Amino acid sequence: MMKTRKPMVAGNWKMNKTLGEANELLEALKPELKDIETVDLVVCTPYIDLPLAKEILAESNIKVGAQNLHWEASGAYTGEVSASMLKDLCDYVIIGHSERRAMFGETDETVNKKVIAALGVGLQPIVCVGETLEENEAGQTEAVVDRMVREGLKGLSNEEAAKIVVAYEPVWAIGTGKTATPDQANDVHKNVVRPILREMFGKEVGNGMRILYGGSVKPSNAAELFGQSDIDGGLIGGASLKAADFVGIVKGAL
Repeated sequence: MMKTRKPMVAGNWKMNKTLGEANELLEALKPELKDIETVDLVVCTPYIDLPLAKEILAESNIKVGAQNLHWEASGAYTGEVSASMLKDLCDYVIIGHSERRAMFGETDETVNKKVIAALGVGLQPIVCVGETLEENEAGQTEAVVDRMVREGLKGLSNEEAAKIVVAYEPVWAIGTGKTATPDQANDVHKNVVRPILREMFGKEVGNGMRILYGGSVKPSNAAELFGQSDIDGGLIGGASLKAADFVGIVKGAL
């Protein structure tokens, strides 16, 4: 069956790229990707690079995303950034990345609050879910991913859910060089995440929501991963920091 969902490749720069380095990378990506219309392209930069990214990519086919936000609209939250602060700078925002969960106390509850805050100002959330190595080896992948999807997307209307992008990132495959095989990754997308989305939001919305894969995606394995029935593109970490690697991965989605 032909996939009707438009693929997406989103780069997550994490805590990398000074303004000068960001300028160099963005200017390198623009000409290489300018003719690509069949893949949605996003770069998720550190907060300080967002104004520059917006300016450089303004007339391009590449959208800008943030990597996190706070769920409150304003207030005494030193060091935090609200959805309303981001809405004029970007279109997307990553929520619930495994590094936020592991190092900064992110929970399913705060993910849900952030999703609601992002949707409230018109940002499109890229919501990350995925199990650790220990959970994977204990056979808990399905239970963990099920919980994260249900709790993270709790209380959304079908209309809101249709704007969500889910990213399945097995934690054991992020930055480790290990990758779930295409069959392994697609199995979680097709037989765990997709059925939950259909159950929560109905068949039409659930089948239409994009599920990205993240975890050591490279130019050499992108086409095989993205060719799977329920892998709708990728959330790319380390490989998004080099123009040639990111472009190579995008071409794997064509």
